[in-house]
Amino acid sequence: MFKNYLKIAWRNLLKNKTFSLINILGLALGMACSLFIMLWVQDEIRMDRFHENDARLYSVLENQFYSGAINTYGSTPGILAENIVKDIPEIEMASQFLWEEAPVFKVGNVFDNEKGRYVQGDFLNMFSFDLAQGDKRTALNRPDGVVISQKIVDKYFKGMDPMGKTIRMDNKDDVIVTGILKEIPAVSSLKFDFLMSYDRWLKNNDWAKEWGNNGPRCMVLLSKNTTVEKVNAKIKNYIKTKNKDSNVELFLVNYGQSYLYSKWDSGKQNGGRIEYVTMFTIVAIFILIIACINFMNLATARSVKRAKEVGLRKVVGAYKSSLIGQFMGESILITFLALLFSLIIVVALIPSFNTLTEKQLALDFLDPVLIAWLLGLTIITGTVAGSYPAIFMSSLNPVTILKGALKFKPNATYFRQGLVVFQFGLSILLILSMIVIYRQIEFIQQKNLGFSKENLLYIPDIEKGMRTNFESFRNALANEPGIKSVTQSQATPLNYGSSTMGVTWPGKDTTQQLLFNSNPVGYDFVKTMGIQLLDGRDFSPEFGTDTSNYLVNQSAAKKIGYKDPVGKELTMWGTKGKIIGLMKDFHIGSLHVAIEPLIVRLQPKNAVWGAALIRTEAGKTKQAIANIAKIYRQYNPGLPFKYHFADEEFGNQYKAENVVSKLSNYFAFLAIFISCLGLFGLAAFTAEQRTKEIGVRKVLGASVANLVGMLSADFVKLVFLSALIAFPVAWYFLKKWLEKYAYRIELQWWYFVAAGFAALIIALFTVSFQAVKAALMNPVKSLKSE
Repeated sequence: MFKNYLKIAWRNLLKNKTFSLINILGLALGMACSLFIMLWVQDEIRMDRFHENDARLYSVLENQFYSGAINTYGSTPGILAENIVKDIPEIEMASQFLWEEAPVFKVGNVFDNEKGRYVQGDFLNMFSFDLAQGDKRTALNRPDGVVISQKIVDKYFKGMDPMGKTIRMDNKDDVIVTGILKEIPAVSSLKFDFLMSYDRWLKNNDWAKEWGNNGPRCMVLLSKNTTVEKVNAKIKNYIKTKNKDSNVELFLVNYGQSYLYSKWDSGKQNGGRIEYVTMFTIVAIFILIIACINFMNLATARSVKRAKEVGLRKVVGAYKSSLIGQFMGESILITFLALLFSLIIVVALIPSFNTLTEKQLALDFLDPVLIAWLLGLTIITGTVAGSYPAIFMSSLNPVTILKGALKFKPNATYFRQGLVVFQFGLSILLILSMIVIYRQIEFIQQKNLGFSKENLLYIPDIEKGMRTNFESFRNALANEPGIKSVTQSQATPLNYGSSTMGVTWPGKDTTQQLLFNSNPVGYDFVKTMGIQLLDGRDFSPEFGTDTSNYLVNQSAAKKIGYKDPVGKELTMWGTKGKIIGLMKDFHIGSLHVAIEPLIVRLQPKNAVWGAALIRTEAGKTKQAIANIAKIYRQYNPGLPFKYHFADEEFGNQYKAENVVSKLSNYFAFLAIFISCLGLFGLAAFTAEQRTKEIGVRKVLGASVANLVGMLSADFVKLVFLSALIAFPVAWYFLKKWLEKYAYRIELQWWYFVAAGFAALIIALFTVSFQAVKAALMNPVKSLKSE
């Protein structure tokens, strides 16, 4: 029986090559899209979940309470880990964990910046980062120990055993290799090429030993017999037991979940990358549904061609269940063929997809999860696509069929039309998403930031080689062609630096706790950044008192309550001074958040740290970089020259959005293409069914234009109805998405018109191809049987 059904299914495929190709191609494209998204989603969900202690591994976060606001941060006091593990019995291990550092490693004549982290001794025992050599239990115990990656081994110790060897760091300290890291899994969001003792870093950073200062992150491993709720209750007010004036409450978040759930608003979790995972999962389902609708429509529309087969089978005793089984089997066969084509598509395009998404995705056919997913995808898709056609055709009346009086009931016609409306509604929704996402990303990239990011570059970590000679370096650069101005800043152009509540002014309400960002800078900061001064002046060496004076932005002045702040008194960290300049608000960091209040102060003399900011002349950047490199090497022998362009770094902040924008473009195109495949098939079938009518109309004098309009009108109405339904749905969800940005575009009416018009034109072109073909047919051929 099964073999017989298989033969019939195969014969039907070959007999109706055009419609079979449309069905298989539509399903293959839909399944390929679903496979790409499944691989991407699977990779996102697996990120950071490979650690053996995943269920017990937690990050310590802070809610900081200010007047009218709750801010959530991952930074903590630098001595939290060593204390909390002693004071809270339910915490088995704890490790402080520093931001990425890039010291200069030197072995022999080879030197370069290497990226890594300072961590405490238990870090390797808590996390599943394995060692190829060395003991992970003791590798970070010695203050001068360093664990390095194979990449560093290959660069500095080629052909040698690096264990116990010495590395010169920043031209001043020696560290000993105590371990070699195995390759870090691709599903780790945390990447590093070395690990070094946090206690070594803490020894040279006394500020991190104070309970009122935050910076490093803290990770904890809970005991097996406790719960996170119990520990959260214990640590909530832990900082207040160390610092009675603290406004901080601690809580734990599972480390593995943090990658997807990273955004916090007013102390509550508010999304993150999980939003993209959800969005693309929905897109995959939408596109697969669109492909299934093609199959349903074409199968039911062409049921008249197989009506006699169904009638005869019923007359000779075929049960309805056996007919349903036959047609469902045909559907699953077509789906299986589509799966094979989809796998070919995925294998061919996955390198390009990996380049776009910056991932290392692959189809592992030995992975039982993937095999189960492919089987499930085939069965579900085949069942969904074939369910209605199977039920519809198995329900046909054999008497009516064999009399040759089969006509579609209005309900069947309406159902097919409803499917087309739903299909194009989803396509229009995706086209609108593509337009809005693209416009928002373009808005971000082109928005006036309040400072000039073009022709601005920065050299990080200048304290490593220019702690005592930065002014000489700065003066030497000032005389080089192509360079307009040079300054220094604790923060790069893309972040604020530090924050503080230690700001007071005459008349301040002492009961209020207000947070300000602070950035120590050098002379010519405003000029080099290209910031607009609304009042006052920049720091100048002509004014000796500027070491205790301040620049503020508009947001800071508003928060303080100064309408005309220049000349007004301001005290920060006990240093009383005056505001000498009011800067127009400018964006630092992501446009997801509003501009924050910023106070800029002058760095103390000879206190050099952070970045050197250099403004080059337009059109002379290449020459300027060559001159900067020459001068840099004069003042920093033995240190590599590394620099970054501000505009490129700013663009890198929105990599995720750029990927989403590009993927949205591809998926919207794919959705409309699959929809048009189905429309093409339906138009061909409609033209075939109305061949004699077209012949009669031509004989009676109808023009080609009249016939094309007649055949296209019904489809155009359906697309128009799709747009009317899709527009309010798209408006609601896109408005919600845009609300994630503090600075965003407005939803313009023409976005909707453009999306609807695009879908209409594409659909009209698709239908018109078949309509014109039918209208140009010789009427003699269509009427000769009458």
